[in-house]
Amino acid sequence: MSSYRLPGLIAALGLALGVATASAAEIASTDALAAQIDSPHRAAANRARDAYRHPLGTLQFFGVRDDQTVVEIWPGGSAWWTEILAPYLREKGHYIAANPPGAGASQEALNSNQTLAAKLASDPARYGKVIIASFPATDIVAPGTADVLLSFRNLHNWLTTGTVDQAFNSFYRALKPGGILGIEDHRANPALPADAQLKNGYVREDEAIRLAEKAGFRLLARSEVNANGKDTKDYPEGVWTLPPTYRTRGDTRDQDREKYRAIGESDRFTLKFIKP
Repeated sequence: MSSYRLPGLIAALGLALGVATASAAEIASTDALAAQIDSPHRAAANRARDAYRHPLGTLQFFGVRDDQTVVEIWPGGSAWWTEILAPYLREKGHYIAANPPGAGASQEALNSNQTLAAKLASDPARYGKVIIASFPATDIVAPGTADVLLSFRNLHNWLTTGTVDQAFNSFYRALKPGGILGIEDHRANPALPADAQLKNGYVREDEAIRLAEKAGFRLLARSEVNANGKDTKDYPEGVWTLPPTYRTRGDTRDQDREKYRAIGESDRFTLKFIKP
């Protein structure tokens, strides 16, 4: 039996014993989410990263339900979260993939968009209701219509390009009052200067909170679900030295791969904000 189904089983046992616990609807939603995470339709390479990305714990922390309108910023060609969220939200909710717009996008971004489009077209039974939007844009969706907006490991890009304030302002416009913003990114060492670490892909957690609050959000909670104490954050090619990228210098790639595999993916903060 998959470990992903344990939360639903535990909650159901609590109901049988008369213990105050999750509602039947919440249990059903958790089990449905677990089923998508466990599903063989997901790419093997994506499933292999579950141990590092903790999909069930992360989405439960953000409070994602199957009847919500959920926007994911830059899902990417691998469709990592799309494979889970699109079929999970298909019947009762809406999954919106906010891709880089074609005009002015890098070739890498255009390739990613094309790969995602091919993925969606390959399985209309699961992905036929996915809505494609653009980001950056002042209005990613109609203002005040999203229940949840999620960004995974993107914040360092906007800090580097100087567009981070515009990003958070767009997120604020997209969400309903009471809507949730979920942010995950590579966590910098708080004892070191932010700029030097940003070049290596790491973001100060306190800076992420400050930027979100500047846009009007209120911090609800922090989670350590994606923490990794083995990450020393001092690699020759920054965070991209770690899996899954394994970017290294010189001819030591194969030798170093085992060392970095033992560390695992980066230490990440996971933050939950609300639009008041």
